[in-house]
Amino acid sequence: MQIEVTRDVFRLAQVFTISRGSRTEAKVLTVRVSDGAHQGWGECVPYARYDETLESVEAQIAGLPSDITRAALMDLLPAGAARNAVDCALWDLESKRAGKRAWEMAGLPVPGPEITAYTLSLDTPEAMRAQAQKNAHRPLLKIKLGTPDDMPRLEAVRAGAPGAKIIIDANEGWSAEVYADLAPHLVRLGVALVEQPLPAGQDEALIGMNRPVPVCADESCHDRASLPKLKGKYDVVNIKLDKTGGLTEALELRRAALAEGYDIMVGCMVGSSLAMAPATLVAQGALVTDLDGPLLLAEDRETPLEFDAAGVHPPSAALWG
Repeated sequence: MQIEVTRDVFRLAQVFTISRGSRTEAKVLTVRVSDGAHQGWGECVPYARYDETLESVEAQIAGLPSDITRAALMDLLPAGAARNAVDCALWDLESKRAGKRAWEMAGLPVPGPEITAYTLSLDTPEAMRAQAQKNAHRPLLKIKLGTPDDMPRLEAVRAGAPGAKIIIDANEGWSAEVYADLAPHLVRLGVALVEQPLPAGQDEALIGMNRPVPVCADESCHDRASLPKLKGKYDVVNIKLDKTGGLTEALELRRAALAEGYDIMVGCMVGSSLAMAPATLVAQGALVTDLDGPLLLAEDRETPLEFDAAGVHPPSAALWG
């Protein structure tokens, strides 16, 4: 079996800013796995927050044996971007070999569209209000916050999109004090969910804290091994394939989290339709789907995912799985 890794760059439609910085393009790794007769592919986004670079992830993949299987992959690579791209490529390859769709291979029902959040990047209150007005027709808006001065931004977005459902991603940017001060205003402004308000290493403060709005673990939840540390702190877990290390673990994390009483959010890094495609299987019936990566791009794969009023649709066989 041959494993090939290439770097791809997708221009963003506009500057995308979170509390950690800004970007104008999405740099991804595309992995192709071929057995000579069939080829599968997958995509990952190395993330500096988890000490990943394009080079480090390429090196991890280069160290894999040529006879790699999905089962062996779980032991050879840790949860993260490298394992994700290879795992998803192997799912695609197995699907093509069997002549079946990936959800059939996974024993899942036929998937349908899911309403997805659309992300408004961090900016001045005036600019965020303008973003909100432009996208007020969308049913679900996600706001990037995470500074001590977020209240005017939140007020501005609500004024710009009075009818939209709003969720917030603080990207670990708040302290316990800031979150406690903001909490009653989140209720007043109709916020439906708050993602990772506190840094992952400092989220013990959430234990016993009043949570009038559901709190979602993102940076604090990577795979099933993360679940024991979330008790008493979070109500929802955000499953991202670049964190779980692929679709295989993402499906297992979903089952385990639901069994422990958590609601599910399915999120993404900023990547192409190829990265989102397998995540649409995990997103079926989720409390929140946040697979808007392709909507933030100025360019995408040749056979992109379909987005319409019904949400993000499962991939065509020409794209993945």
